[in-house]
Amino acid sequence: MDICKATRKYEGWLGKQIPLIEDDLDRKHSAMTKDVFSFLRATYYRWIQLWPEVCHSCDDAPQVLGVGDLHIENYGTWRDIEGRLVWGINDFDESCELPYTVDLVRLATSAHLAIHEEHLKIAPKDACTVIIEGYRKGLDAGGRPFVLAEHHGWLRETVSGILRDPEKFWAKLDNIPALQTPIPFSARKAIEKLLPESGLEYRAAHRVAGLGSLGRERYVAIADYRGGKVAREAKALAAPAVAWANKKTGSDRIHYQEILDTAVRSPDPFVRLKGRWIVRRLAPDCSRVELASIPKQRDESRLLYSMAFEIANVHLSKPKNARAILRDLQKRPSNWLHRAAFNMTERTVQDWRDWRNNAPSATA
Repeated sequence: MDICKATRKYEGWLGKQIPLIEDDLDRKHSAMTKDVFSFLRATYYRWIQLWPEVCHSCDDAPQVLGVGDLHIENYGTWRDIEGRLVWGINDFDESCELPYTVDLVRLATSAHLAIHEEHLKIAPKDACTVIIEGYRKGLDAGGRPFVLAEHHGWLRETVSGILRDPEKFWAKLDNIPALQTPIPFSARKAIEKLLPESGLEYRAAHRVAGLGSLGRERYVAIADYRGGKVAREAKALAAPAVAWANKKTGSDRIHYQEILDTAVRSPDPFVRLKGRWIVRRLAPDCSRVELASIPKQRDESRLLYSMAFEIANVHLSKPKNARAILRDLQKRPSNWLHRAAFNMTERTVQDWRDWRNNAPSATA
């Protein structure tokens, strides 16, 4: 099955679960042609379909509750219940039971592609080495949340570029056109439960964001509250793509709330699963980190190390996982991650070229 057919099949399957927005799907298809890193972010369904074939030597690794759709721009900041700034993995739309190797290889592949496109300045082999080191250290330590207060000062300075000017942040949200039709009742109910007080008046809009989830319903409520603005977003969730790719063994269970509750982290109290919606707070310092938003002078080895450590934080949702994973890591060849990432990079680039050449809406 080629990438164009796989995309049609997946979107047809997804559309039977949740409503899809055709204009946003067109935006997603267009973004998939621009560069291979964007293509990777937009096509997790294809990744998990190809995984058993391309990375068969990694497919028998111990299972964990994993992220799935992981990449170097699926990290962000938020405020925990104490108001402290925290950094970590930002999105768990595709979380499910997976070999632990899936998350590591996907992070390493995204690094390979970012290096190729000159978004990162580190050798691919070195990137894989520090990813393994960070992940192993996280397992050995039993995990540790990235609270950016008295610890991790270098990381706080690195991500401070994305702590946006509030005026610009809210102006961007205010510029989103208001909805002309009501928010679905279930989404409205979910959003209103997380607003700071009941009965608060708000303006509703459809927000276009992300790549992997582009095409799904995503609604934002913006309100004035006690001298400033607040916003909440509801995004539609569906069964993880593994249920489409592996119909015999893949589960259609949504694990988003479970992974939030069990990972070793200091969570955002305003991220909650409400029915089929994931609802979150939007704020200048509660957002995803893009590479373009952080200083060009940065310790990229240390950043990748921390990203891998954070993967361990998630995989340690069951503490007993650490022993089995460490045993498995010990048995693997020293270059296993680089080799697997290289193979997935080649296949992803091939799919991207096929998409650019053959997709109905693609433009070279």
